[in-house]
Amino acid sequence: MRYLIAALSAASLLISASTDAFADKRVAFVVGNGAYKNVPALPNPAVDARSMAKLLRNVGFEVVEGSNLSRDRMTEKLLDFGKKAEGADVALFFYAGHGIAVNGANYLLPIDADLKSEMDVKLGAAINVDLTLEQTMADAKVKLVFLDACRDNPFAAKIRSAKATRSANVGSGLAEMKSGEGTLLAFATGPGQTALDGESGTNSPFTRALLANIAQPGVEIQQAMTKVRAQVNEETSKGQLPWGHTNLIGSVYLNPAKSAGGATEAPNTPAPTSVAASEVELEFWRSIKDSNKVEEFNAYLTSYPSGTFKSIALSRVAALQDGPSNATRNLTTGTDIDQAVFSDEATQVTEDQLGLSKTQRRDVQRRLTGLGFDVKATGKFDEATRAVITRWQAARGYPKTGYLNAMQHKAMQSEILATRVASSDDSSDDEPRASRRRSGGGGGGYRRSGGGGPPNLFRMMPMFR
Repeated sequence: MRYLIAALSAASLLISASTDAFADKRVAFVVGNGAYKNVPALPNPAVDARSMAKLLRNVGFEVVEGSNLSRDRMTEKLLDFGKKAEGADVALFFYAGHGIAVNGANYLLPIDADLKSEMDVKLGAAINVDLTLEQTMADAKVKLVFLDACRDNPFAAKIRSAKATRSANVGSGLAEMKSGEGTLLAFATGPGQTALDGESGTNSPFTRALLANIAQPGVEIQQAMTKVRAQVNEETSKGQLPWGHTNLIGSVYLNPAKSAGGATEAPNTPAPTSVAASEVELEFWRSIKDSNKVEEFNAYLTSYPSGTFKSIALSRVAALQDGPSNATRNLTTGTDIDQAVFSDEATQVTEDQLGLSKTQRRDVQRRLTGLGFDVKATGKFDEATRAVITRWQAARGYPKTGYLNAMQHKAMQSEILATRVASSDDSSDDEPRASRRRSGGGGGGYRRSGGGGPPNLFRMMPMFR
């Protein structure tokens, strides 16, 4: 009984603290479209949307959420969001899925979209971004827009090939947009470029960086977006650089730091306290602790790499991967992987003991790329490769050293790749590319597609100036 009373008291304090910290009116629209009917499906948008919705609820947002929505269902959600956002202190718009730019205008694509011409886009098969934001968020004091919709889009080629629209400018990524007063716009990558979707069943690099940074206690949103940009750039080996534009007036905190007395601290306060961080983390953990989905535990590990429940989350991931699932990462479901792989550190010595030839090293690099960790298949484990191996180890819960041992090498070989990995005796230098998602304002991988502008784009248009 004593423990029950203590738990109830702690819960009441947590609810009270959350109410005080997020007393303003916050409304969010969060949608991920991936199950497209007329083009190949995207594996991750729905995962991204679920992760983002949970995070936003933890910091006081009322969330209008949806996944894999048709044109009619998406319109219903937007109407609901527009009503709820009237007079909001903060309105947030997050979309993950396919998008397309036609003649400088951006459109989001429902799962039942079937675009064969420019006319299909403009007559209602797609959703105009500018019009949508104007109609749903105009009355909000602060407007935050995150578009993870920057993938290679199969509809773009169809529209370009249509005789009636050969003169249409159909971009591979989203077109540049300007923000109005009190607005922050953030794209997964630069205008006219394409962004990585990431490993199947996990978050995209851009969404993963958003989850890790935008709700950190005491961190102002523009500072958070600088960290997002740096994280994506590093994770993709400088292959993808988020872009944005802002006209915010004043500082915006999604998760204000709390003072010792419980009051919300003013802008420019010191870094967050561990108490505030644990409150958000605890709510996150409670929302997923009974889940049977690997991607939700991976989302926790991404947001809290040194979190209180890290060991439990890693154990749950390992247990779930040992059983059949069609919603997990593309990892082996075999039970022959030694669990010591999660504790035994790899070193230069353990890697040398593997005796990997140049061809076998190239195979490792190609496997990493196929799993969404892009690296050039040179057959040489240089500094860039070490960094990518470290990221792969971190994503799997292995000790992060940048080197391999026999167990990690075996685990990597047994993973089921999202893309074809070239055979180990293939001497070609052609590299398989990581899965890509959503067409629209993002840049990704090692290839820029579409009219991306001049090479010095990011010097001309720095993010969040």
